[in-house]
Amino acid sequence: MTSTTTPTAPTVPTTPAAPLTPASPAIPSAPPAPPSPTPTAPAAWADLVSAALLGTERRTPPVVVRSGQGAAAALLDAAAVSTVRRRAALRPAPAGERPAPAPADPRPSLPPAARRRLSLLLADRGGSGGSRRGTAPDLTELLPQWLAAAGELGYRAPEALLPALLDAARARTDLRLAALALAGPRALWLARLNDEWKFALRGTGGTTELPVGDDPGGVRQQWEEGLFAERVALLTALRRRDPQAGLALLASTWPTERAEDRLMFLDSLREDLSAADEPFLEQALSDRSRNVRTTAAELLSTLPGSALAARMAQRAHTCIGLDRTAGAPGIAVEAPHECDAGMQRDGVAPKPPSGRGERSWWLGQLVEATPLDGWRARFGGRDASAIVALPVGDDWRTELHDAWCRAAVRQRNADWARALLGAPGAPSQAADVSPAGSSRDLTKLLTVLPDEERAWWVAEFIAAHGLSDAFRMLGVCAVPWAEPLGGAVVDALDIARDAGSYPWSFSGVMGLAERCLDPAAADRLDMLTAVTDEPEGASPGSGGYWSEAFQRLVGTLRLRATMHAELTPPPTGNNPADAAPSAGPTDTDTGPATGTDTDTGADHVPGPGPGSGPVPGPGAGAGPGVRTDAPANAPTRATRQPLAP
Repeated sequence: MTSTTTPTAPTVPTTPAAPLTPASPAIPSAPPAPPSPTPTAPAAWADLVSAALLGTERRTPPVVVRSGQGAAAALLDAAAVSTVRRRAALRPAPAGERPAPAPADPRPSLPPAARRRLSLLLADRGGSGGSRRGTAPDLTELLPQWLAAAGELGYRAPEALLPALLDAARARTDLRLAALALAGPRALWLARLNDEWKFALRGTGGTTELPVGDDPGGVRQQWEEGLFAERVALLTALRRRDPQAGLALLASTWPTERAEDRLMFLDSLREDLSAADEPFLEQALSDRSRNVRTTAAELLSTLPGSALAARMAQRAHTCIGLDRTAGAPGIAVEAPHECDAGMQRDGVAPKPPSGRGERSWWLGQLVEATPLDGWRARFGGRDASAIVALPVGDDWRTELHDAWCRAAVRQRNADWARALLGAPGAPSQAADVSPAGSSRDLTKLLTVLPDEERAWWVAEFIAAHGLSDAFRMLGVCAVPWAEPLGGAVVDALDIARDAGSYPWSFSGVMGLAERCLDPAAADRLDMLTAVTDEPEGASPGSGGYWSEAFQRLVGTLRLRATMHAELTPPPTGNNPADAAPSAGPTDTDTGPATGTDTDTGADHVPGPGPGSGPVPGPGAGAGPGVRTDAPANAPTRATRQPLAP
């Protein structure tokens, strides 16, 4: 740049009486230059342009000139910096304080193959968006399993992938718990620097560590001054560490909390609920908010020894008992005729929903809150199965059994859940356990049963009634599916293929099978990938579509086995940090027809759905069609021959 960038302005006419002096300007007076900015205040773009147009000799540039630097060079430097700011849409501002270094994460790093796998999973998390998936595995659905498995093995996420991992957790709430656990303290450090990742600072409920440490003063200050999400996280962590300290903290500000906040805080008491919480919950029964009163009553009803449970039992036993007028034993029901003030205080809602009778509505709430163990004495020492088998008079059976189902779920009573579910293979079971007008939820009842028994029940139900009513049941079964559940699902899919149906009619079940079947079954499912002859009357092209679906299933199972092998250190007794990456297929070995099977036995990766979790899988040689862990008294079930080992 020259010292002058504009033509010389016209000179001002002069007169003899007023000759020009050396101090007089040769051009009209330019507007006064703006004051020199401070070193931390960037100059405005308009001021930089004005200085450049007029020239640095005629306009002092509004920049700081460093020692040994010319004014023109300083102006160019400032313009370059301002240009970058403008292109980045960044407002000029003083430089902030340099952040403290990120905390150390002492956990071992991922093996190289597993690190590349995570990079691929995060890059593909957007999905293809097409309606037809082809034979390629859906990496988006495998990401939760990979994160859970890596977390169980104690690895930390690579630093370079933390931003992508936080973005994935921000987009999918189901990933947050596992993603933040794998990301560790460095993810929280990053979240403080980016507003889009602030969700990571709210807590995920997966740790017993207090967000503010062990300082009582800091805990108290956070409770009184923190945001609502921070207070919920603080209360949850404190309850897990010291339930009574958490309750005392909540009670200290309870009268001044908003109604919606009181409801959320009260709901956080569900975990580690004990008889010591009863006095506080009894006081909450008189809360001015109906929702708070209802929640407090629900929590008290889960405590069989509570005073509320005793009051509800007395009311329910007055309405329900043995019918001694009939020849055969039965259940007589006389629903309450009014909902008095005491019932309302104990959580009974007086107004029924649309289409529901008042008396049946009140009766259902009473039975739901009554301890189930007390019905044995009421019915002459009969157990749950005998009570459920008794006939109920005056068409009250559906209403009464629905209420008992809700009580079994609330009280986690496996004996009553087992009695209400009945035999899964009975011909009339589907209509019997869910009659017309019933509101009972069999899936919730199943969550009360132990994992192995739940898997056996669902397998027998599928064998007798098919997959149409079993999708939600499959979602609550432990992963990987224990036998005979895996074999029952594949059998049912094979039967659907033989019937000529389209596979997308069972796309939900097929997706669950890809995530939940034991990877050891991949080799035994190869025979299902062939294109079969379409039966008469079948949907056009269904054979090819089924072949494609089963190829995707087999490919996904093998990919899951490969992912698990990449994460699992070799059996040398060393820590994962010292373990060499396991030999096996590379990151590109995802196809169903290439590569070798690196199955290590069973996939212990927890899957989606409530009640799911890592459980020991069947033996390494177990696959679909091999029964290994059914209850001792369970009837045997024939399995289709093609799936036998």
